[in-house]
Amino acid sequence: MSNRWIADRASRIEASGIRKIFELAKGLQNPVNLSIGQPDFDVPEVVKVAAKSAIDRGLNGYTVTQGIPELRQVIQSYVSQTYPTQDRTVMITSGTSGGLLMAMMATINPGDEVILFEPYFVSYPHLVTMVGGTPVILNTYPNFHIDIDQVSAAITPRTKAILFSSPSNPTGVTVPPETLRQLAELCEERGILIISDEIYREYTYDEPFASIAEYSPNVISVDGFGKSHGMTGWRIGFAHGPRELIEEMTKIQQYTFVCAPAPVQYAAVEAWKLPTEETIERYRQKRDRVIEGLNDRFEMVVPGGAFYLFPKVPWGSGTQFVEEAIRHNLLIIPGIAFGRQDTHFRISYAASDEMLDRGIEILNRIART
Repeated sequence: MSNRWIADRASRIEASGIRKIFELAKGLQNPVNLSIGQPDFDVPEVVKVAAKSAIDRGLNGYTVTQGIPELRQVIQSYVSQTYPTQDRTVMITSGTSGGLLMAMMATINPGDEVILFEPYFVSYPHLVTMVGGTPVILNTYPNFHIDIDQVSAAITPRTKAILFSSPSNPTGVTVPPETLRQLAELCEERGILIISDEIYREYTYDEPFASIAEYSPNVISVDGFGKSHGMTGWRIGFAHGPRELIEEMTKIQQYTFVCAPAPVQYAAVEAWKLPTEETIERYRQKRDRVIEGLNDRFEMVVPGGAFYLFPKVPWGSGTQFVEEAIRHNLLIIPGIAFGRQDTHFRISYAASDEMLDRGIEILNRIART
């Protein structure tokens, strides 16, 4: 096939480093898999029943682009109560990734700069590139904290937006409220939009969840049900933000995703009602289990949320250490998949306690290699 048919935007996008690890691991038998950012529990039964009921009732066609009223109303109620002084509105998206893409397509022009914080979720710079923007990457190693002075110095007349997640994938670090306030004030002063990836909103362990939308109305928040309810493959998310921006995102969704999957929207109404405290406590215990198991041989920042740890490798590069782990039947992700620095690796502790213990044993063993 001729390369002349391939668009420039496609040639500028690399395959995910996570997928590369999966390719390396194809030959493993019953691996200890601490690589996947997917909850280790199934979709709650009541949610499955609601999806099946929607299918059986014939609710299988297109919905309105912005999502069924029943789902938008319950989320809008939460948003209005949480941000009572703002005119924020809600749309339903095809997963959080769909919401992020709609946000980018609605706001970023070719040549606009978008500030990202390294390490970042693998898709962020490519989302910027896809819409013709320029990623401006700020290094947050070794503590993964946002430096407001560094952000201020990086802003140029081309800076359009800042994109980040809290709690973070891959580090699990949460941005402190004071830093969120300072960042919001800086963006207000400079006229910069904030896109806040809040898919791990439920997974906060030591402090209540804080959104930067509490400090500025100029925020598009993107969230979803995949992590909180084990519905990653159902592709159901939502976004909320200034009415005029959400209206533009909805317009673009008409010509791309059209709408989120109809039966899943009805199921999400039931998912929204479910308590998550028991799940979050169980995952906090998993976090503590892995930290306690690795603390003697690995340097790491204790994460305040999500279900990831991002330790520094005890020898070699992150890639070399991960390759050694694969030779010991353990799947983890090198930190270079999340940026340009090859000094760390990501562990997902969204796994059974038995698998976590096996992974801890292997990591401690190869740390001494």
